[in-house]
Amino acid sequence: MRREIRRQEEEKKMHNLLYVGGSLLAIAVIAFAIVFFIYGNNMEKQSILDTQKFSSLVEENTNTQQASTQMGKTIEESQNQTITENKTETKSNTQTKQTKTDTKKQTETKKEEVKQETKKDEQQENKQEIKFTKPIDGEIVKEYAKDKLVYSETLKEWTTHLGWDIKADKTTVVKAACSGKVKSIKNDPRYGLSVIIEHQDGYETLYSNLLSSEFVQVGEEIKQSDSIGTVGNTAAFEIADESHLHFEITKNGENVDPSTLIK
Repeated sequence: MRREIRRQEEEKKMHNLLYVGGSLLAIAVIAFAIVFFIYGNNMEKQSILDTQKFSSLVEENTNTQQASTQMGKTIEESQNQTITENKTETKSNTQTKQTKTDTKKQTETKKEEVKQETKKDEQQENKQEIKFTKPIDGEIVKEYAKDKLVYSETLKEWTTHLGWDIKADKTTVVKAACSGKVKSIKNDPRYGLSVIIEHQDGYETLYSNLLSSEFVQVGEEIKQSDSIGTVGNTAAFEIADESHLHFEITKNGENVDPSTLIK
């Protein structure tokens, strides 16, 4: 009897142990299921978040690249615009400098034209002002004869005569027919002691058959009617003629009739 009771008690204990063990196992399974479910949901949410974050990063990166590209384009366009503006400014400066240069050249040309015109006016005025007077008072005993022949008492032949012979006593003072500069003083083998004075506009005057020329020297500037020498008798080609001054006028090397300039 006691054995039976003990057996029953042991079976009951075993049954209780199995029940408790089964309950604990069931609870553990349920807990695992719950945890797995919760963990799965969390993982899914995390995956979704990660996916969204990745998408956001990708979109942000894309926007950044677009912004960078746009900025690069903007910078490039700005640089191109700056280069274009610099080229335009350089071209404008070059054109401005060229315009100033052209204006300066035109001004200088205009000044030169005015200067030349003024010079021409002065020359014209000087031409109008140049006048000749007789170097001494006296009778013209032999006229200008370039295109006809006159008889020479000294040479005993008919010859041309390229100036005036003005009758005057020896030592009569000879005066400059026009203002100018003494070009030369020489002893000419034909006309004796001679003084040549150069004037404006290519004119020159010759005073020959002089006794002296002590009043002037070569290179000296003289005025009209200044004394240049005295009448003599030194001209070999006219030594047989009475005492006189041999006087000639040339223009650019060509003899001119004194009567066309001295009235």
